[in-house]
Amino acid sequence: MKKIFVNGYGSIGSRITSFLKDDPEISVIGVGKYSPDDDVNIAISRGLDVYVPEIKLNEFNNFKISGTIESALDDCDLVIDAAPGGYGYRNKKILYEPRNLAAIYQGGETIFGDEAVSDLLFNSRVNYDLARGKKHVMQGSCNVTGMGRILEPLRNKFGERLIRFDVILVRRWADIEQTEKKVTDTIEMTEAPHHGDDVKTYFGKDAPLFVRAIKVPTRQMHLHIMDIRFNGMAPKPSEIHEIFTNEFGVATLWTAKGTKDVRDYATSMGFSFTDTNMIHIHANMTVSIGDTVQMMYSDDQTGIVIPENHMLLQAMLFGKSYKDAFFHTESIFKMNEKKQKLEKQFAKKN
Repeated sequence: MKKIFVNGYGSIGSRITSFLKDDPEISVIGVGKYSPDDDVNIAISRGLDVYVPEIKLNEFNNFKISGTIESALDDCDLVIDAAPGGYGYRNKKILYEPRNLAAIYQGGETIFGDEAVSDLLFNSRVNYDLARGKKHVMQGSCNVTGMGRILEPLRNKFGERLIRFDVILVRRWADIEQTEKKVTDTIEMTEAPHHGDDVKTYFGKDAPLFVRAIKVPTRQMHLHIMDIRFNGMAPKPSEIHEIFTNEFGVATLWTAKGTKDVRDYATSMGFSFTDTNMIHIHANMTVSIGDTVQMMYSDDQTGIVIPENHMLLQAMLFGKSYKDAFFHTESIFKMNEKKQKLEKQFAKKN
């Protein structure tokens, strides 16, 4: 049995630990916390051992912590770094590399420049085999993961018929549980969004992909508006939807009026953390005109990367084949069951 340490207990850390406890092949030895707040007791109440930085021990005197992060890392096989964006590189240099410890980093980090945490940005749909046996790998952000789940099946189906992709990312302002983060009443433009360059690391640096991003005052997921240009007449919407019939982590919905509809349904069905862990194609919005298909899909920002992390750790720790990792992840996350429920709830009306 392999030992996993989750360094951070925010949106990513709290979610990944809730699923890892159901994996009989690994043991979560604990989570790292850097702030003495209520989340410490929440983690403990969920049966997790909490570890803190050695230099901050005195700040946690009022909590029942289990020791230092440094000592926990000495006794694990892989760490999932779930620290705030930018801290992953520092942790790599100070904590992980000196211990020759394998590590997974999240989308707030980078694979470019002097503070690159890895030379590989992971997307299980595209480059699973490249992660097998690697020491340091970055999991793509929610938006980057979502684009991969859409773009790769399109490329597999249409190949050289594809001419250009134009994507507008309509991003949420804050996550559901980030109640301390104010949702500002403005539409904010993002200069030079990193998402396009990130996707091109696995889609091809010369891929005709153009991305713009705006941030809107909502907590209810991201929405991607994608225009796909073809060489000649574009396929019918039905041909596009058919590609994703059996695609992992992609549900095709017809009657959801907005992202909150999807989230509310996930809440009523008791999905963990109200996450669907997937992409939702809003099929009623797919249009084919001339050489262009326009489609819209929403991206479960808090949940989509969690099964990806699980796929990635299987590649890095066990060197499993994609098929074996896929079936193991499915057994824990029940993605196909969630997909069927979503598609039934938001099915096309006759």
